Amino acid sequence: MSAGYAVLADGLRKTYGTHEAVVDLDLAVPSGETYGFLGPNGAGKSTTIGMLCTLLRPSAGRAEVAGHDILRKPDEVRRGIGLVFQESSLDGELTAEENLRFQAELFGLPRPRTRKVIAELLELVELAHRKDSPVRTFSGGMRRRLEIARGLLHMPRVLFLDEPTTGLDPQTRVAIWEHLHRLRSEQEITIFLTTHHLEEAEHCDHMAIMDDGELVVEGTPDELKAVVGADQIAVRTGDDERAAQAVRDRFGLEAEAGPGGVRLRAQGAAAFVPRLCAELTVPVHSVTVTPPTLDDVFLHYTGRTIREADGDPRGMPAFGPRR
Repeated sequence: MSAGYAVLADGLRKTYGTHEAVVDLDLAVPSGETYGFLGPNGAGKSTTIGMLCTLLRPSAGRAEVAGHDILRKPDEVRRGIGLVFQESSLDGELTAEENLRFQAELFGLPRPRTRKVIAELLELVELAHRKDSPVRTFSGGMRRRLEIARGLLHMPRVLFLDEPTTGLDPQTRVAIWEHLHRLRSEQEITIFLTTHHLEEAEHCDHMAIMDDGELVVEGTPDELKAVVGADQIAVRTGDDERAAQAVRDRFGLEAEAGPGGVRLRAQGAAAFVPRLCAELTVPVHSVTVTPPTLDDVFLHYTGRTIREADGDPRGMPAFGPRR
């Protein structure tokens, strides 16, 4: 495998009996990037992280993380990575500083250096003022930030984040991402995350869409949205049914009239909308143009939106047999 990559996988597979949780996964994540796995619950994202972090043994294939083979050198892989689970694993009765100190002892970090590193990390995640507070008094966002600090304690080359903002409100999600961006710029670290939140995937340099255990497509968010291409246009008129028929007849585009007005997709909406308004024979009250979203990309490649996929009853707990 080539140098310069934080994560490499070749034909990685995980099966449980006849159930294929991850199918022939190939990955090449450059060092220093933020790389995201986007997909619904049960798509195989957490199972993939479980294999890459040596928590699950692959059924087939091979992978290297932080420069080490996950099967032949699992201890070296673990020394080179940090991992933040979906569910909190902090001790609520210990203080923030005590939680970090306990982690440092597990990694065998020298005590003189540990105190300095803990102080720096608490400052980084803006929890220095709460270092002596029991973690049970922390909000969900504060706990998440402390878990990220704990994952960085031994200076890993790759930080794995499994659904890093699950259960957090939108404002706290924004704050977490501000910390992650600062972290990457200051620590020169690769961030590998899983998410089913579309807005989180926009933060990634590159991302892959996973569905039903398979990597469907990968690229930058802008590259993936460019595949969809057409903008979505919503037009409210004096007669939406008549307007929709006119769009179909005059422009040869699919158009539907509904509660939100007439909806259609067209390339180059900025140039198309004036033509549309000029040629419609009914009064136009408003026009809204929405560029392609990652949900449109997911729909394009899988035939359903990620929100529809999240309602799939096959969703299973993290690191269990899932697809």
